[in-house]
Amino acid sequence: MSTHDLVLVVDFGAQYAQLIARRIREAGVYSEVVSHQISIAEMLAKEPKAIILSGGPSSVYTQNAPNIDQELFNKEIPIFGICYGFQVMAQALGGVVSKTGESEFGATAINVETKSKIFANLDSHQDVWMSHGDAVTKAPKDFIVTATSSGAPIAAFESTHQPFAGVQFHPEVLHTKNGQEILKHFLFDIAKLKPTWSTGNILSELVTNVKNQVGDGLAICGLSGGVDSAVAAALVQKAIGENLTCVFVDHGLLRKGEREQVEKDFVAATGAKLVVVDAEERFLKALSGIKDPEEKRKIIGREFIRVFEDAANEIVAKANKPVEYLVQGTLYPDVVESGVGAGTATIKSHHNVGGLPSDMKFKLVEPLRTLFKDEVRKVGSELKIPDPIVNRHPFPGPGLAIRIVGEVTKENLEILRAADFIAREELTKAGLDKEVWQFPVVLLADVRSVGVQGDGRSYGHPIVLRPVTSEDAMTADWSRISHEVIAQISNRITNEVREVNRVVLDVTSKPPGTIEWE
Repeated sequence: MSTHDLVLVVDFGAQYAQLIARRIREAGVYSEVVSHQISIAEMLAKEPKAIILSGGPSSVYTQNAPNIDQELFNKEIPIFGICYGFQVMAQALGGVVSKTGESEFGATAINVETKSKIFANLDSHQDVWMSHGDAVTKAPKDFIVTATSSGAPIAAFESTHQPFAGVQFHPEVLHTKNGQEILKHFLFDIAKLKPTWSTGNILSELVTNVKNQVGDGLAICGLSGGVDSAVAAALVQKAIGENLTCVFVDHGLLRKGEREQVEKDFVAATGAKLVVVDAEERFLKALSGIKDPEEKRKIIGREFIRVFEDAANEIVAKANKPVEYLVQGTLYPDVVESGVGAGTATIKSHHNVGGLPSDMKFKLVEPLRTLFKDEVRKVGSELKIPDPIVNRHPFPGPGLAIRIVGEVTKENLEILRAADFIAREELTKAGLDKEVWQFPVVLLADVRSVGVQGDGRSYGHPIVLRPVTSEDAMTADWSRISHEVIAQISNRITNEVREVNRVVLDVTSKPPGTIEWE
C-alpha cells in the first residue's frame, strides 16, 4: 500500500477503531489500525502521513491508563484525536482532563466555530454522538476551542500553529450528522492528503502481495460458499494460477443448496480447481454433546484444519511437492472481534482467527485481512465474480452450528435448514435481499414451548428470525421488514416444519447484541 498516503489509527481499546479506519478509506485515503503499545520507531517506519488517536474506555488521568509517547507530537505529523484520543492529546500537550460529573452519552447538540478548519462551512449548531464521562476542561497552549456542548466546555479544539485537532464526540458513527465531512476536513484541509486509494486501484497490489508471499509454492483455499472465501480464492488464483486448489468441506453444517452452488457457480466463474470433501460424519461426531458456543467454534476450526491437512496430503501425492499455504477469507471485523491486538476484548472467536489449532502446519494467506465487507464485494466485482456470489448475504464459517442454541445434531440441523430456506426464499420473493445485510435464522434447540397444532397440544421449538441492516458488521440494527413478510415466513415455518410451533423476531441492535446468537 506504499504508493498511497497512509493514515494510522491508534487503537486505545475501542471496539470500533476499525470503523474510523473504514471512514478514512471511504474518503479515498488508505488507513491501518495499530495498537497504542506500538513504539514511535515502529510507527514512523510505516511512514504515516497522518495519525488518528481513537476512543477507548479508560480515563487518561488514572494509573496505567493507555497512553502514547509524547514524542509523537514532536514529529510534525498531523494528528487528530477522537474521544479518548482527544483527551490523550489534550493531556500530553499541557491541557487538563477532569471528571466533571457532566457525562454525555448518545445524541448531543453542540455549538461550533464555523471558521475553524474542522467545522468550515458546516452549521453552527449540529448533532453529534457523544460517549464520555470525562471532559477536557483546559485546552493546551496555542489551541483554540472550536466546539462546546452542555457537558463538554471544550468539545473540540485545534492548534493555531501545528496540524493538530481533536473532537470529544465520534465523527465515525452515522449518528454524527456531519461526521464524514469533519474527517475529510482533517484529512484534506489540515493533513493535506490526497484521495488516491480505492478498492479498484489496489487490486493489483493485493495480487502482488500474494505473489510475493507464496512465490511458486502450492496453496489450498477452504471455500465456505460465502463471498469472503470466494473473493479470497479468486484473488489468489489470479496471483498463482494452477498452484491453488480450492477445497470445499461439506461439514453437514451448510444451508440448503450451498454445496451445489459452490460446485456449479464458483467453478464456472473462476475456472478454479475444486476438491469437495464430504466430512459431515466427522464434524457431527466431534460436536456431539457440545453446547458451549466458544467450544463449538474451536472444534470446527480444529476439524477444518485437519480436513485441509488430509486434502493437502492427497494434493502433495499428486504434485510431488508440499502444500505450504492455506488461503482464508479473514476480514478486518473477524480480526477485531477475535481480540487480536493489545487492548481489545474477545467478543467471539472466529474459527479462522481465534479458533485455529496451535499446531497447524500451514502458513496462512489472508489477502482480505485489512478489508471490510463492502470493500471485499467491490474487489469481487473487479475480479468479475458473478453478482449472486458477490452480493450473497454473509454466512459464518462455522455454519449452522452457531445458529443452533444447544447441541448440534443431524435432526436439529434438518429443522434449522428447512426454516432457514423458507426465510431466505420469502425474502427473495419480497425483493428484500439487498435491503437486508444478513438474515440469521436461529433454532433454540434447548427451549420448547407449548403450542396448538392440528387441534392438539404441541411442544415444539422456537425459531428466531434475526434480519439486520449494517454497513460492515461492526455495528448493526434490526431490519424493519414489513409485517406481511414476517407473517408469511412465520406461517410457512410453523406449517411446513413440524418440530417448530413458534417464530419470534429479534429486535436487538449491535451493540449490545452481536449479529449471530453464538
